[in-house]
Amino acid sequence: MIESAIKLDFGKITIIDNILIAELDEGILFDVEDNRKLLNLGNKIFKGMPYGYISNRVHSYAVNPMIYLDSSSTMNLKAIAVVSRNTVCQKNTLLEKQFYKEEDSFEVFDTLESAINWIRIKI
Repeated sequence: MIESAIKLDFGKITIIDNILIAELDEGILFDVEDNRKLLNLGNKIFKGMPYGYISNRVHSYAVNPMIYLDSSSTMNLKAIAVVSRNTVCQKNTLLEKQFYKEEDSFEVFDTLESAINWIRIKI
């Protein structure tokens, strides 16, 4: 397992093998522009190879669900997982899921380990 970390202006990104894991900063609004930075980073790192994305929501922040329309057009992004133990966040994520291209490629988990295991199966 190869692991590295990158600090962006809206949070920390960790790469484990072919998985991009984001821990975004408290109180931000994660919008389309921020998402495009992540998608560009994924394209640069994985160079067209399949990868998965995990949003490890350890902090509270807002998400513009329109980001999933952009994410849907990224051919090598094969699965998205959200990790949260907060029931309100989990319910909000179910709404976000409706904006993604394939609902069976977007799941909510309460542990990072279970999200990583699911992503590995999906890609």
